Amino acid sequence: MDSATIDELGLLETDIQNPTVSSSYRNPKYRKPNQTVLEAQAKVCTGPTQTRALTEEQAFKVLDTILRSAKGELKDEEQVSKAQLGAFFAAMTIRANAFPEETQWSEGETRAMNTYWPHLVRVLSPDIIFIADPEGSIMGVGNSIGPHYVGNCTNDMRLVGALREVLAGGHLGYEEVQGVLKDVLPLKLENETSASESLLSAFLIGQRMNRETDRELKAYCLAFDDELGLRPIADVRSLTHYGEPYDGNTRYFRSTLFVAAVRSCYGESCLLHGVEWMPPKGGITEEQMLKFMGANTHLSPLQAKKLLEDEEVGFAYMSQREAVPSMYSLIGLREHIKKRPPVATSEKVQQFVRARGREAVVAGFYHEGYEEPLLMLMRRRGVQSGLVVKGEEGALSMTTRLRSLTSTKGFPVNYCSGFRSLNVASAHEVDGVSRESFNLEVNAKDYGFEPTDTPRTDRSVSRNIELGLEALRGQKGPVYDRIVLNTGMVDHLLGCDGAQDVSLAMDRAREAIDSGKALTKLLNYLKISHKVK
Repeated sequence: MDSATIDELGLLETDIQNPTVSSSYRNPKYRKPNQTVLEAQAKVCTGPTQTRALTEEQAFKVLDTILRSAKGELKDEEQVSKAQLGAFFAAMTIRANAFPEETQWSEGETRAMNTYWPHLVRVLSPDIIFIADPEGSIMGVGNSIGPHYVGNCTNDMRLVGALREVLAGGHLGYEEVQGVLKDVLPLKLENETSASESLLSAFLIGQRMNRETDRELKAYCLAFDDELGLRPIADVRSLTHYGEPYDGNTRYFRSTLFVAAVRSCYGESCLLHGVEWMPPKGGITEEQMLKFMGANTHLSPLQAKKLLEDEEVGFAYMSQREAVPSMYSLIGLREHIKKRPPVATSEKVQQFVRARGREAVVAGFYHEGYEEPLLMLMRRRGVQSGLVVKGEEGALSMTTRLRSLTSTKGFPVNYCSGFRSLNVASAHEVDGVSRESFNLEVNAKDYGFEPTDTPRTDRSVSRNIELGLEALRGQKGPVYDRIVLNTGMVDHLLGCDGAQDVSLAMDRAREAIDSGKALTKLLNYLKISHKVK
């Protein structure tokens, strides 16, 4: 349906299954969160400097909503889920226990809590009371429950023990985080009687609010490497793992799928990975584009390996659904958490297939402070080269538009940081001395590109595909330039063969497009992905 028809019929975009729109890829089996509490979570479930206090009016409204939900007065999607309760009260507890004075509870929040807690403590389940006041030192009423709570099962006991540290603003060891994840995942959402959903959401948002340590992020990154057994090894001379944000793009053209088709033309194999739909943005993803074009999006690691090795293709896409079922089981819960959990960082640095030749990882980031942890995870993976890019919307697409003179917060768009090896030794032989580190802001004008505004796609999967295919057919313009820029710069920054001179790397990308080779590779993928065994 077009937008005029949707408006005429009085439909909401989320009410229709329209495969051209990214939001319609949301699985309808996921229960929607309560919007009043979700808006509050957007303010309070964040870091020690970014947290914003609720107004007194909002705090009263949120706690009244929670009270009425706990009493059974709200039905269906108006109900506040256990995951929402876990995330909200974990945020309030961490703010009270560990945050700087300026981001602790406001006077209005304190008045609202003092008013409602005596009523809430009578109707909330013990797991929520524990999360809200684990040591019995915050609320002053019902304080005997939190200190003595142990959970309803062995999985809960592990979570409760970890949460006592997290809710106090503390950190956990590598083995402890891995133990929790392996105990409680995959999450079985049909088990509505389990308290694990509230405890797990409190754990995930709590670790993010405390700003994860390197050892905690490593635990998330490596926890399920062996879930499907040994990772297959592709017989390719070079393999780049692309870690786009899994929640997609909501505004601007997303170029990585088309970049992968270009790079595959000259032996730079690419493995993309992600999901069909992911909160909080629920934007356009590679899986949506490939599915819309008719590709097989249910590949196993072994099938992806074969596509990488196939000279007619040379790139592949893997869904987290097939690659890491345990992490994939968190999607519904992640919508109710509202903010990105630690796994949103670690899932971008995955190797679902290894290579006999050189390996590299490229990942997008948005928030300053996560570029170094991402590079740390790449080094931990043992790859020869690693690159983080602050592309548009925190994705990987560098832009040719002029930098805004008023933008002063954090790194600018097109900021890149990374490392590359100075030799061609195997990944396992490369040590810290053998790597060259770099960081720079890429200015497209320096490479001969005319400044252009980024084409908007505004959640339109079909529009993103249309723009990409036009560029692969050789149509010059902003999209063509972005594909060339992102291809050539990645080749150059990763230290790929033949890309030492960045202008030659750009020319190589243009030749792959103008000759029709890149379009042929993409069309081959759509067909061969269904035939690979």
